[in-house]
Amino acid sequence: MASIEELQARLDLTRLPRHVGIIMDGNGRWAHRRGLPRVEGHREGSQSVQAITRLARRLGIKALTLYAFSSQNWQRPAEEVAALMGLLREYLLSERAEIMDNGIRLWALGDLDKLPRIVREPLDALIADSSKNTGMVLSLALSYGGREEILAACRQLLADGVGAEALDAQAFEERLDTRGLPELDLVIRTSGEQRISNFLLWQSAYAELVFTDSLWPDFREKALLEALVEYQSRERRYGMTGEQIRLVSGGA
Repeated sequence: MASIEELQARLDLTRLPRHVGIIMDGNGRWAHRRGLPRVEGHREGSQSVQAITRLARRLGIKALTLYAFSSQNWQRPAEEVAALMGLLREYLLSERAEIMDNGIRLWALGDLDKLPRIVREPLDALIADSSKNTGMVLSLALSYGGREEILAACRQLLADGVGAEALDAQAFEERLDTRGLPELDLVIRTSGEQRISNFLLWQSAYAELVFTDSLWPDFREKALLEALVEYQSRERRYGMTGEQIRLVSGGA
C-alpha cells in the first residue's frame, strides 16, 4: 500500500477535480462494530469531515460537497435525528473560526426550511458571514435529495414563466441548489456501497465515481489522496473516443 507521501508525489496538482462530492456512509456500522451507540459513529465521522475539508482546501480543490443528511433520513428514529441535528449545530459553531480564517465559503443544498432552529440559525449566519470569502466552497447537503432538487427546479421554471423555447440546460442549472458551483467531476462513496442514493443526480451525469470500502469515520487524508489518484488514472471522454479527447487536449 502506498504511503501518504507516495500518493502526494503521484498526484498531479494541475489535474485535480474542480468539484468533489462525497456520500459519507458507514457511521452506524463503524459504531456497531465497536459496540457503541450510532451517534458515536456520527461524532467520529465529524472528525473525518474536518480532516477532508482541510486537505481539500490545501490541495486547491475549488468545491467540496458533503452529503450530510438526506431527505429520506428524516425517517430514521427520532432520537437519532435529534442527535444528528445536535452534532450538526456543534460542527457549525466549532468550525466557524476555521471556515472564516481560511477564506472558505459555506453553502447548503436541500430543503433547509425543514431544519430545526438550532441548526438553521448558525447555518444561515455562517453562510451569510462567509459569502464574500473567495477560497474553496464547502457545501453541506442537508435535508437534500437529487429528485427533490430536480422537481424544485422544475417548479421554479414554471413559476418564472420559462417557456419551452427558452428552456435549456443553463436555465435549468441556474435553478439548482448547486448554481454557481463548478461542474461536478468526482463523486466518492464510502462504506463499500455502490450506488449514489439520490445525490446530485443531474450534476453527476459525467462525474467519475469512486467507491471505497472505508467506513466514513475511517476515511481520512490517505483515503482522499487514493481517490484523487484513482480519478487521475481515468480518461474522461464525455461521449467521444479516446483519440478525439487526446487531439482536443493536444496529446500525442
